Amino acid sequence: MKLKNFFGHLHTVNKHRWYVLKFCIKAGIPFRGVMHDLSKYSPAEFFEGVKYFDGSRSPIKVCKEHNGYSKAWLHHKGRNKHHFEYWYDFNAPKQAAPMPFKYFCELICDNLAAGIAYKKEKWNASEPLKYFLDRKDRKYINDGIEKAIIEIYTELARDGLNKTIRKNKLKTIYNKYCK
Repeated sequence: MKLKNFFGHLHTVNKHRWYVLKFCIKAGIPFRGVMHDLSKYSPAEFFEGVKYFDGSRSPIKVCKEHNGYSKAWLHHKGRNKHHFEYWYDFNAPKQAAPMPFKYFCELICDNLAAGIAYKKEKWNASEPLKYFLDRKDRKYINDGIEKAIIEIYTELARDGLNKTIRKNKLKTIYNKYCK
């Protein structure tokens, strides 16, 4: 294990969590921001992150490219309700369960923070929508949650962070598709 990777990964996780906290406060869910991604410090997630850290993208993506799967991701998505994959039951006949509002908000904050943490100065408000629409795993997301995410990211691209990441705005869009 390289010390550079250890401290680089730790710094990235901490920076990501800081952005999530900042956005969660704006979204009216500060406690979710404080609790966000604590499992990333567990040995199951942290040491894989160190091993595959390259500083420009998620170590989970790098690990999946090398191995075809990531044990850290399997651990992470099963413990963090802000990931839509948490709500998908592969044995259910139709679709994912709806995600409660607080986890939906945390998902939005998480995605924004991840983009900013990895893209750095290359990030812009159009990135989340493009990234989300390009995802191949969207078939595993609840239909209402997917529509709400697309509307939020569309507004984000048009209006920016300050006008979009607000509790009343997120709640209105969530209720439009998920109630």
